[in-house]
Amino acid sequence: TAARMARGGRLVYAGAGTAGRLGVLDASECPPTFNTDPSQVVGLIAGGPSALVSAVEGAEDSREFAAEDLSAIGLTALDTVVGISASGRTPYAVGAVEHARARGALTIGLSCNAGSALAAAAEHGIEVVVGPELLTGSTRLKAGTAQKLVLNMLSTITMIRLGKTYGNLMVDVRASNDKLRARSRRIVALATGAGEPEIEAALSRTDGEVKNAILTLLGDVDGPTAARLLDASGGHLRAALAAARNL
Repeated sequence: TAARMARGGRLVYAGAGTAGRLGVLDASECPPTFNTDPSQVVGLIAGGPSALVSAVEGAEDSREFAAEDLSAIGLTALDTVVGISASGRTPYAVGAVEHARARGALTIGLSCNAGSALAAAAEHGIEVVVGPELLTGSTRLKAGTAQKLVLNMLSTITMIRLGKTYGNLMVDVRASNDKLRARSRRIVALATGAGEPEIEAALSRTDGEVKNAILTLLGDVDGPTAARLLDASGGHLRAALAAARNL
């Protein structure tokens, strides 16, 4: 997935009901956490956006709806499509994977049953068998929790491989509010050990970009040079730092 995204591909989640909502949730959290464009990680839910807050009966039963939704976003062979279904047999999720695989996209089937139709349809099946729910058939419980953990892993490890982190720090965080601006300052402090005046000056020189600010401090370069080095390294801070030390 990371290799495809580095070449311009997207990570696309497709599911119905709780599974679909979890995919949309994970996708929506990537821009503020990793400063991704909203089009890079996409969540599709059977029945469309209104299904996020109210059930759209029958939407999950259609393979065709999944194909239409993927076609609407211009699916390409560089994309990765993750079908999500607790049972592993939801037609919308299976149809999404089948449509995507036929068009050369990388496909993953995430379910909570062994030997599922979804895993069979995908190139890579992830089956997290959680056993019967406390409330029979209520897959928002154990299955939903397990699926959220796996989606967190998929997106987070992908972003790590794309250079969106430095150690355990979210150096691509988008400082869109006071809380995140404070977090940005803490991240720069943890990465560099610099004092508050230096951190404020570095963030000011780099328009608040955390990764760039860290590079100016650790690499002893100015803002434009930091931006150029990060661009040349594909956004990987460690590689940019190595290049800065060789200037």
